Amino acid sequence: MKKDYELVKQAASGDQSAFAELLNRYKNLVYSVVLRMVNDTEEANDLAQEIFIKLYRNLDKYQPEYKFSTWLIRISTNHVIDYRRKRKQETISIEEISYELTNNSTPEKEYIQKEKKKYLEYAIQALPDLYKIPIVLYHQQGLHYQEIADIIGEPLSKVKNRIFRGRKMLKESLEKEIEKGGAHEML
Repeated sequence: MKKDYELVKQAASGDQSAFAELLNRYKNLVYSVVLRMVNDTEEANDLAQEIFIKLYRNLDKYQPEYKFSTWLIRISTNHVIDYRRKRKQETISIEEISYELTNNSTPEKEYIQKEKKKYLEYAIQALPDLYKIPIVLYHQQGLHYQEIADIIGEPLSKVKNRIFRGRKMLKESLEKEIEKGGAHEML
């Protein structure tokens, strides 16, 4: 199996099969990152396609001292941020979020779990991008702090601080819901 850098060099020189291999390796990662940021499958598909077009046009800018996946996630998050700025989309309505639960519990427990997820997803979407992006990349994509720092171009200390503050903001938001009686003892 060829290394990413070899494929990038070949694709940059016009080898379509090399680019197809990169696409196959990373399409799920890009789609997953984008979907977590926009919460709309059609929009995520469109954005992922735009990202791979952007990637193809910028293959010559890849620097092999960075992991290719980190560089690609950075391109993806920046593209979504630019897209959102253009659309000035701040949040998504709760009605547009859907989840499939896979446990075999009672209907009441399933309803409560679904409500908890809705509140949490809404709280995440309500966070400013400054905090939302590191939270999504860390908790939902499983990236390490240093990878996130590389992606967003900030020092490691800022990434840790933003994740800490983002969690604190989420906790406060969820506590307010509990006080209102809407989150069914979520914490």
